Amino acid sequence: MSSTGAGSPHPAPRPRLARDPGTGPSARRRPLAAPRAHRSNALHPGAWWLWALGLGTAASRTTNPLLLALLIGVAGYVVAARRTSAPWARSYGAFVKLGLAVIGIRLLFAVFLGSPIPGTHLLVTLPEVPLPEWAQGVRIGGRVTVEGLVFALYDGLKLAALLICVGAANALASPARLLKSLPGALYEAGVAVVVAMTFAPHLIADVRRLRAARRLRGRPDKGLRGLAQVGLPVLEGALERSVALAAAMDARGYGRTAEVPAAVRRVTAVLTLGGLVGVCAGTYGLLTADGARYGLPVLLAGVAAALGGLWLGGRRSVRTRYRPDVWGVRAWLVAASGVAVAAVMIRAGSYDPSALAPGVVPLTAPTLPLWPAAGVLLGLLPACVAPAPPLAETPSKEAS
Repeated sequence: MSSTGAGSPHPAPRPRLARDPGTGPSARRRPLAAPRAHRSNALHPGAWWLWALGLGTAASRTTNPLLLALLIGVAGYVVAARRTSAPWARSYGAFVKLGLAVIGIRLLFAVFLGSPIPGTHLLVTLPEVPLPEWAQGVRIGGRVTVEGLVFALYDGLKLAALLICVGAANALASPARLLKSLPGALYEAGVAVVVAMTFAPHLIADVRRLRAARRLRGRPDKGLRGLAQVGLPVLEGALERSVALAAAMDARGYGRTAEVPAAVRRVTAVLTLGGLVGVCAGTYGLLTADGARYGLPVLLAGVAAALGGLWLGGRRSVRTRYRPDVWGVRAWLVAASGVAVAAVMIRAGSYDPSALAPGVVPLTAPTLPLWPAAGVLLGLLPACVAPAPPLAETPSKEAS
């Protein structure tokens, strides 16, 4: 009887067909390798922070509302083009709202507590509360002028721009990856900073999740009642997360150090403290006219000593690094764009300070200076050179 017959106890094996590379289980598993390729191509988080700090430095050097609005627009465009759907990336909107709140509070202070700027364009005169003699220089109510409100608006917009720049760094840089890139001597301090930085994104994610759950159940999520019923679960979740984090850090041996000779510890302390003192003295020398000759050498010597102290201090850390981030060409370009924005703004402030700080007495319309505005536009470089997030991780795709 043939081996291929119906009654054969050992039927012949079926021929194995060639599988289409575009179908089948292997093709379904293939997209799982995409995040790893994207992870190796991701930008170093330190580059994002240097870029954001450069924009923040530029914002701190001007009160021109046009330049500040341009800085905010540059930061917002880069965040919209390069952020992912990670929890920390969703905190940018909260920072924008916080900046708007700062502007409103600054204007309220100028209305009810007065402004140090004298003005001739009177808007309204509020009833003034009499204060004792020891509170001279402080008033509640009184004259409200246009010049005082404009000055408060410029000041509040400056603070809002600084907050938005910090929010851009929080939305683009992963705190966990930034912690991995810190030197060993700063690891413990970096853990505390990263925990503090991730508190706001997790809090915002919890609020959104609970509000969405209440809307699905047909319960109010706005107003004082909704805020009270959402705030308690958010607080409970934050406490549970802190306890779990403490237990995880304890289980992983957080805080343990390696045995280092006493002489090395003393040299590390001397180099670190001496380097920090040198950095402070050199920075002060660069900012003053008399110390311009010794400022730069002292600053460079302080930076070298501080780096040496950090290198020696890293010998006490027993941690290891898994797949460390590489500082590549793209990271240099992103960081250099932020430094260039700050350098152009500082240079513009030395030869044309009136363009960066428009006067309010007499009240004049601000103008957009050409070269500082062109320098601010250099901050758009990360939107072109930074790696784009995968389509599956963009906020628009996730929402759809």
